[in-house]
Amino acid sequence: MNIDEIKKRVSNIIEENTNKIINDGEQIAKNPELGFREFKTSDFVKDRFRSLNIPFKDNLGITGIRADLKGKDNKCRVGYLAELDALMCPNHPKADPNTGAAHVCGHNIQIAVLLGVVEAFMKAGVKEYLDGDIAFMAVPAEEGGQFEYRKSLKEKGEIKFFSGKKELISEGAFDDIDMALMFHVQIPKVEGKIVTSSATMNGVLAKYVQYKGLAAHAGSAPHLGINALNAAMLGLQAIHAQRETFKEEDCVRVHSIITKGGTAVNTVPDDVRLELYVRAKNFETIVNVSKKVDRALKAGGDAIGAEVKIENIPGSMPLNPNEALDKVFLENAKKIFGEGKIGKCPHINGSTDMGDVSQIIPAIHPWIHVVKGKLHGADFGITDPYIAYIQSAKIISWTLIDLLANGAKKGLEIKSTSQSPMTKETWLSNWLEQIQM
Repeated sequence: MNIDEIKKRVSNIIEENTNKIINDGEQIAKNPELGFREFKTSDFVKDRFRSLNIPFKDNLGITGIRADLKGKDNKCRVGYLAELDALMCPNHPKADPNTGAAHVCGHNIQIAVLLGVVEAFMKAGVKEYLDGDIAFMAVPAEEGGQFEYRKSLKEKGEIKFFSGKKELISEGAFDDIDMALMFHVQIPKVEGKIVTSSATMNGVLAKYVQYKGLAAHAGSAPHLGINALNAAMLGLQAIHAQRETFKEEDCVRVHSIITKGGTAVNTVPDDVRLELYVRAKNFETIVNVSKKVDRALKAGGDAIGAEVKIENIPGSMPLNPNEALDKVFLENAKKIFGEGKIGKCPHINGSTDMGDVSQIIPAIHPWIHVVKGKLHGADFGITDPYIAYIQSAKIISWTLIDLLANGAKKGLEIKSTSQSPMTKETWLSNWLEQIQM
């Protein structure tokens, strides 16, 4: 059976399962869960894997799962990833009323597509035509935030890193994977295009900051206190004073929230906490800007006499997409939508922990432009479910077939000609150096 016939067999099953795949995505959207707490979604995936008789490993990064589809040979192993988590967006119509979580980044679509592709491959008997393996990976905690909860998990020894793909890298789940791919839905970035390439993306270093002052009566004796909130506000203003030193080409972003501003308006705030992100296009710039931000934050404390504690938390490495792997994906997208609907995505200032994967093995993170409203916004929605779910599943499945059929020629070519920016060891040492600063 030639490649086109294999693709057709898989596509027919995906088409037959259209309602099932879309319904899976909607069901997951009704049960949004935050990072490292995706227990219902993880169980949903595992139940489906069991029904398909595909073996899997679970409890990867607490809720992550990996199911391996073995080919007739194991010349190459490709990881296909989908993300389990939602994020905080309490104003979204489908938000969980108890947690405020909502699927306003489309990860529910990724999981449903992954399940649809697994089922199509299993029922089509594709593995006998593949000369390599596929690791289907449902990964936790791509979205950031919830530092207090993730700190508690780290203190208990349940995780080492605050995001799912980094945690899985550190656990060894990517050690035997030669390349990895996934996709993400997106708002229209290039006019008239439905699918665009995997863009370069910023990396991010997170910071958890605590200002410790001295409580006192805010009305009668403020002179006896040390106002930690004033110290924090001065620290943030000092960061703003640094912005003119950030180079445009480095795409620097520094943004923050105050998660604790005091306990009572009549008490001088003695415990104020912030969460910050330092983003940039390359890791060297992240490190340099991080030092400026630390100086600014400490200056705020010095001015008021407050103690400052800054904890650096690895966020994501910059995304470094593999052009050869991207080309295979885009060529399949052209077969569905036509060349005129395929484009190149410009640099994105957001971040993803797929960036960490891309630093150690060839990886891509292309975009399907079917979002109305805003990513992470209360007006997030999908304009065309058929494209988001069914056409995406076809492109992904065809790409996997291209990489692993016919002696895994394309997969082996990418594996042999690609030079990743880091080894796993240098990746780890770069992050550990920032944690210890």
